[in-house]
This record gives sequence, C-alpha cells and structure tokens, in this order.
Amino acid sequence: MTHRVLLINDDAFELTTLAEAMRLRGVNVVGEAHTIGAAQNLFRTLRPEVVVIDAHFNSYGGIILARALRKEAEKLGIVLTTACPDLRLLGLIEKDIPAGSQLVLKRTLADLNILCLAVPASVKAIAGNEKMQWVNRFTSPNEKSFLAIAAMLTDIQAETLRLVASGMSNGEIGRQRYVSEKSVEQIVARIASLLGIAPDRSHNLRVLMTNEYNKWIGSPRH
Repeated sequence: MTHRVLLINDDAFELTTLAEAMRLRGVNVVGEAHTIGAAQNLFRTLRPEVVVIDAHFNSYGGIILARALRKEAEKLGIVLTTACPDLRLLGLIEKDIPAGSQLVLKRTLADLNILCLAVPASVKAIAGNEKMQWVNRFTSPNEKSFLAIAAMLTDIQAETLRLVASGMSNGEIGRQRYVSEKSVEQIVARIASLLGIAPDRSHNLRVLMTNEYNKWIGSPRH
C-alpha cells in the first residue's frame, strides 16, 4: 500500500525539488503546500495519511502545525525534517513532538531513501503508539562531533545559547530567567568554552556564538 503524502515547506524551491524526487522513488505525494492556509486546505481536501513537514516552517511553526493536524486526524503519520540535531536549540523538548513522529536531518536528505522510508515508518509508529524518534541523527562525523558537544550543554545552557542567538542581552536573559546578569555572564562564558570559542578582543564573542548556533539550526531563509 502506498501512503498518501502531503508535503509542507515554505521554501518553494526545496518543496518542489523534494516532491519531484520523492515521486520518482514511488512515494504517492498528493499535494504540496508552502503556506499555513494552503496546508490546512489541502489537508482537509486530500486527507493524506502522512505529512512531511519542515520543522522550520513559518519560523519554526512546523511542530505547532503538526500537532494541530494530528488533532484532526489522530492516526496521521508525521515526518519532520530539520537542520538541527538538538531540539533544545529550537526551544523544544521531546514531549513537544507528536507521538510517533519520525525526525529526519536535512543534511542527509541527499539520501532520499531515508526520507522515503520514514513515511511508512511514521504510520507504523503511530499505530504502535510509539514515541518520536530520530531516523538518522548519527549518520555523519559532523553530527557525531556536534552531538558530543551538545551533550555537554545543560538545558539551561542550551536555552541561554538560543536566547543569545536571538539577540537578547545578558540583562534581558537574566530578567526572563529570573537570575542575575552576573549568572548569565558566567553561563555564556561556559557555553563559549564548550563550543571552543576563546575570548578575543578582535571578535565579538556573542557574534561567534550566534554563528555557531546558526550553523546547526540552519540559517534563516526569509
């Protein structure tokens, strides 16, 4: 049985390219959506069994949309693509991801077989009431190296890195987390150390940290 698949991605080029490539591999792609409105309309009209959603869709709203669609169809298979191998850097935790979701790293989308296999796996996973799972998080030395570093980051450090990259000052982060600015400074220094970023007057520490962060979540496209 070939599952009916709806692709959702706000990068028009990536959406079209992915749709064509998956169809060539025998996946029954019944629709493509690049806006929330189109995604909702096509979902209700076409009634797909699986949705493949870019987690970065609509400025990281892919997870929110996935949860909303699952409420409309509780047996819906969900495949999420992301450039980031650590959900914490997106401000997410495992319980935020719909049960049975298959997470696929974009860096290995060149191997489309992985993504295509994730489609039936997502249907099987939700039928078995399984948890979300990464399909290919350890497929390259780069991912392994990054995850080794990420594993050393506490949840507070990961969240602080995300807030630094969003442009918040130490004072703003401190007020949001109800800690002193001095505490935030110490956390930021520790993060820089873990990332291998040494203090250098010729470079802005926060810019270097933000560049490192963006490298792993995928640079903004809009």
